[in-house]
Amino acid sequence: MEKRQAKKRIEKLRKEINHHRYLYHVLDKIEISDAALDSLKNELEELELKFPDLVTPDSPTQRVGGEALDKFEKVAHSSPMLSLNDAFGEQEVGDWEERIQKIVPRFQLEYFCELKLDGLAISLRYENGILVQAATRGDGKIGEDVTQNVKTIEAVPLQLREPTEAELKKLGFENARIKKIVSAARSGRLEARGEAIMLKKTFEGLNKKYQKEDRAILANPRNGAAGSIRQLDPRITAERRLNFFAYALLTDLGQKKHLEEHLIMRALGFPCFTPANEGLKRYAAFGENLVAVEKFHDFWAKNRANLPFGCDGVVVVVNDILLHKKLGVVGKAPRWMQAYKFSGEEATTIVENILTQVGRTGILTPVAHLKPVSVGGVTVSRATLHNEDEIKRLGLKIGDTVIIQRAGDVIPDIIKVLPALRTGREKEFKMPKICPVCGSRVEKREISSGKEKSVGHFCANKKCFAVTRRKISHFASKGAMDIEGLGPQIIEQLIKEGLAQDAADLYDLKEGDLAALERFADKSAKNLVEAIDRSRKIPLAKFINALGILHVGEETAIDLANNFSSIEKLKNVSREELGSVQNIGEVVAQSIFEWFQNSKNRKFLARLLANIKIEDQSRVRLKQVFKNMVVVLTGELASLSRDQAKEAIRVRGGDIASSVSQKTDLVVAGENLGSKYDKAKKLEIKIIEEKEFLKMIK
Repeated sequence: MEKRQAKKRIEKLRKEINHHRYLYHVLDKIEISDAALDSLKNELEELELKFPDLVTPDSPTQRVGGEALDKFEKVAHSSPMLSLNDAFGEQEVGDWEERIQKIVPRFQLEYFCELKLDGLAISLRYENGILVQAATRGDGKIGEDVTQNVKTIEAVPLQLREPTEAELKKLGFENARIKKIVSAARSGRLEARGEAIMLKKTFEGLNKKYQKEDRAILANPRNGAAGSIRQLDPRITAERRLNFFAYALLTDLGQKKHLEEHLIMRALGFPCFTPANEGLKRYAAFGENLVAVEKFHDFWAKNRANLPFGCDGVVVVVNDILLHKKLGVVGKAPRWMQAYKFSGEEATTIVENILTQVGRTGILTPVAHLKPVSVGGVTVSRATLHNEDEIKRLGLKIGDTVIIQRAGDVIPDIIKVLPALRTGREKEFKMPKICPVCGSRVEKREISSGKEKSVGHFCANKKCFAVTRRKISHFASKGAMDIEGLGPQIIEQLIKEGLAQDAADLYDLKEGDLAALERFADKSAKNLVEAIDRSRKIPLAKFINALGILHVGEETAIDLANNFSSIEKLKNVSREELGSVQNIGEVVAQSIFEWFQNSKNRKFLARLLANIKIEDQSRVRLKQVFKNMVVVLTGELASLSRDQAKEAIRVRGGDIASSVSQKTDLVVAGENLGSKYDKAKKLEIKIIEEKEFLKMIK
């Protein structure tokens, strides 16, 4: 995207984000989900990172929170209530650690992990052990005094509990700190922060009650908690039966670790997550490294539906408080803390195109081709549109920014169009008049489904579907691209669901696209995508065979590969040149020539070549010493450039990764090593030096 286009997109994104932030944080209203809003903010952050000179002080990325409401008294926070930077994958968390290690290179990092609650942040101030003030975040510096409402939350202690010396000693505190903690509980000043939440059970019960009473129902538990705290009448807040969990202790009571903050708060009577909790021990964990962090995150990403409260990720904190001061704050967020988010069930993306697929009955179904986006933990690039009426109902155009929803193992649906983000370049979609697969005419027919009737578009050629299935089946066969696990039934499902109009579409498939297929689980979807990815590197002979040219089988394909060293040469040869090749007669030569002259076939070939790397004869003979291995290069190599080393690995079967993770198989280490080397040692990944690497590639 050029800068002029980026500027327009950024302006529209800011306006849209500010609109929804105002509805949610100020007016207690909601139009789109948190996941969809996060997706818009992430797009804005990416564009501003790419064009930093377009960042302005009033951008949503530079602001911590919403405005304070005029209906409550304003409260100045003793220190800003900051937001957290978000990470959405293992790579981003690893990058965060690398940035920290550059600032504090000599420190061994350890982490405290706890679930990120989906509620409203609250700051609590105590004097002489008594709650004197509760305030919302507001804009981060100025919040709203909601003391009377917070007092209705039974989980918030109105008076601090005074722990015994024996109890504190058991937790590992020495005498000096014990005196500080006890003194704070009795007569000192203390400030703690946490999250006011509404439990799922409470939310469901209230909505059932409100429906019977013909009252407005709550949008979700988070909105219910925020709206409850901001009620002018504390009796309404009390009716909502909110809960509270503390997560930060601002007062210095001698704590040296973030874990100790939680232990102290718990001793003083605050509910909070610590690994020591008997009932809540799985809601927090001490992580000695990022491997432990990833394990904790993955467990709750899979099991969050079983939680009694809303949770959208894990908060990862550098455990050593001394390092917090060294690391400081950058922009809106502390460097020493990161939100490792779970993938949302909704996200925003752009409809890059709308194409039609032909079903088994010949019906044409429009399918949105999306800019790939992660939804519910998997990347998707397709969304079903059902029929022409659905497109009209949504008011959808090609190029629109949309909200897509994925619930369980189904192909995502487009649930909302965001017209405010249009640029004027969007295009109307019209159903084709000829079949996109076979070129036959398309006719309209009435469809009956129970009492409902609608009009569908059908290909008049009844054999169209079978031809497509056979072509893709041949393309994936062992003598061609050899895509393991892609059998006739799966191919039929791909065509039926609009995921594959021809073989070139296979290379656009993501794991999330396959989730809706019958009998498909996460593992089988991953296996098929990996099998397709493995076919991206293919010998020329197998690729020629895969094209399905009439009269060209495996043997003829080998002859063609031996005589024409590249697909570029083959597609431009004359009829006479083809006829001179041994074992290729006049009929076969004519068939090959006509195939490559056909404009539709040339477009199909171009799409394939955009995703497939054809190995030349010299590469095929190289020993595949890195086959199926993920290799990371770190440091400087004396005898090869970085690009030369990468190419040497690729042509010998390996894949290059930019950072070290649990998926890394091998690290090649040169001079002037960085943090990748240390991380590889920590994860016990095999490391070889340049001398051994050179032996392998010889």
